[in-house]
Amino acid sequence: MTAAIQDIRARLDAFDTRHAPTGLFLRYAHGRVAHFWGRQVMTLLGSLALLFLAGPVFGLMAVVMALAGEIVDCGLLRAVPGLLKRGVNPARLSRLAILSAGFQAATIGACIVLAWHGVPDDAATAFAMAFAAGAAINAGLVLPFHRHAALVRLVIYAATMAGLFLSEILTLGHLSQRALFDLIATGIMGYAIHIFLGFVTSGHRRHTSNSRELLVQSLDLARANTHLKDQQREARNLSLVARHANDSVIMAEPDGCIFWVNEAFTRITGYSLQEARGLRPSELLNAPDTDLAVSDGVAAAVTAGRAHRAEILNQRKDGGLIWIETNIVPVLDEAGAVEMVISIERDISSAKTHEAELAKAKIAAEKGERAKASFLATMSHEIRTPMNGIIGMADLLAEAPLDSGNRHYVQTIRQSANALLRIINDILEFSRLDAGKPVLHANVFAPADCIGEALAILKPQARAKGLTLDLLIGGALPDRVTGDDGRLRQILINIVGNAIKFTPRGGVTIRASARREGDGHEFRFEIEDTGIGIAPDRVAHVFDEFEQADTATTRQFGGTGLGLSISRLLAREMGGDITLTSTLGQGSCFTVTLHMATAPDATQRPPAPPEQPPDFAHRVVLVAEDNRTNRLLVRKYLEDTPLTLLFAENGREAVEMTRRHRPDIVLMDMSMPEMDGLTATRAIRDDAPAQPRIVALTANAFASDRAACLAAGMNGFLTKPLRKDDLLRVLAQSTAPAPFPFPPPADLS
Repeated sequence: MTAAIQDIRARLDAFDTRHAPTGLFLRYAHGRVAHFWGRQVMTLLGSLALLFLAGPVFGLMAVVMALAGEIVDCGLLRAVPGLLKRGVNPARLSRLAILSAGFQAATIGACIVLAWHGVPDDAATAFAMAFAAGAAINAGLVLPFHRHAALVRLVIYAATMAGLFLSEILTLGHLSQRALFDLIATGIMGYAIHIFLGFVTSGHRRHTSNSRELLVQSLDLARANTHLKDQQREARNLSLVARHANDSVIMAEPDGCIFWVNEAFTRITGYSLQEARGLRPSELLNAPDTDLAVSDGVAAAVTAGRAHRAEILNQRKDGGLIWIETNIVPVLDEAGAVEMVISIERDISSAKTHEAELAKAKIAAEKGERAKASFLATMSHEIRTPMNGIIGMADLLAEAPLDSGNRHYVQTIRQSANALLRIINDILEFSRLDAGKPVLHANVFAPADCIGEALAILKPQARAKGLTLDLLIGGALPDRVTGDDGRLRQILINIVGNAIKFTPRGGVTIRASARREGDGHEFRFEIEDTGIGIAPDRVAHVFDEFEQADTATTRQFGGTGLGLSISRLLAREMGGDITLTSTLGQGSCFTVTLHMATAPDATQRPPAPPEQPPDFAHRVVLVAEDNRTNRLLVRKYLEDTPLTLLFAENGREAVEMTRRHRPDIVLMDMSMPEMDGLTATRAIRDDAPAQPRIVALTANAFASDRAACLAAGMNGFLTKPLRKDDLLRVLAQSTAPAPFPFPPPADLS
């Protein structure tokens, strides 16, 4: 027996062991234990939903019951391999696994009952159906490995839903229209799950059968090759072996002309041995669309007497097209000359169809990504527009004379609105980064200034909590480097702000250093705090999106759990990384490394002239905004200035008022009825008698929106929620005259 045959036989034996009842049972146990935490995601989501919809008691009961069932089931299954090694009867263990599966399913069924009775009536059925559907799909996925355990789970889930509907009918005394519709919907969902699980089961069986068949055929082919080496001229024996193969077998002369084919060839192509004899496969099977380069490659391999593999489009006798995978094996005589050529061919049309379907699915996925981007842009606008009114009006109220109680209410509104805005910004930022690589801008800047600006923003927050905020610089930082100072500032604000948030007493220390590395500098920042710290088993997860140390942390300190994920994505894109060491109850230390290129040599720029106070006298500002609250907000922000304010409620009105009043500045909303801001800007740039400065005033916060505004002819970009200081700064920058077309200004958002 050759080594090849021994290897294939060993693989076949291992395959049969894995797919024997005991092997399947072991795989079932391993799979259930390995995916324990994955299943808890659905448990957590369902429990959180119950917590918010039905109250904390229902949510806690759901968590406890679901975890109890999982722990009992997985506790038994974790012990299965060891028990089998000690000689415990597999059938007995399998029966115990059925019982534990039933107990686990019963706990999930209890959770479904909680959802049915705990969630408000208008959502209870849908929530319970969704919970049951998810549990049923999860249970059905193990049908190929432990059929009885899966069926027990499915029966319990079905009985639970049936019992709930029956109890509702008995309680009401009749079948209500809503209950009928819910029952029909449950039946449809159950049928869909049945179809899906049938597809999964049949696919597993088909895959197992095909895999074993391939091993068997490989074993047959290896034996045939061994036989051919010993008895090359005994073609009759070879044909007897080949005749029983499921794949097509072609025997050809050294010149490629066929002299024998098996029955599988006739079944696949429709040509009999008599029709094929004396012809080359290309003469018999090539279709008009066959790739001639592939066909010529096959012919060249036959002529050269070398092994060759190819996929080629062929045509059946009836005109149907089939894709064939051909493996050509030359048979050599004792002198080394080609005695015959054997081709083993397999119909792979189904695989090619699947490949085409995957390509279509990829296109659909890309369309989905574009739809996601459009959805995010829309949500950004729709959420930020009312947020602009909330935050703006709260700011105005804060400036009004209020008693202490009302001032406290206003401060609470401002803090809550700002917290919500931070969450919105984190989600949008993570969605942008998750959709592709972040765009980094190469700017020449002073690292010390950038670090100082970031910490200056955070000092009031630290001071308000009574914390120290210290910066220690190890050695000299380079005077100027080339990199994205905005992203560096964002990372520092995220990490240091995170440290301040989770530090109730003590302080935060930032140690900054840089060393020369290649053509640039490697920066290292160690942000160490004396805060609450992180448990060892949670350290690896704090950089995961939507993750914090635990749910209690989220409740106490708030946030989305995205800041660290965003920071690590940016740091890695900038040639570095972020790591963490932490001790629970004592504090944490985040280490940030970044790479910045060396700044090009430049002559010393003259000092900037002292900033002059803006001259708003005789200036006319047109505000194109369809939202009444936002118009009121701008009016209130600017009521103490000598600016003359005009208001337009749509883009068409903005164009007409620009022609008639010739304003100096136009604050242009991008999304307005009748004519949007981009179209209005283009119209103004095309034929307005006097060209004003145009600043986008929009809730859209994406870089693509900024680029579209500048491309349309705008000079600046202000995002909502609009702040009074930002508005005044933009208006001050716009008081100096500048010719059109105006150069795009720096980032004003």
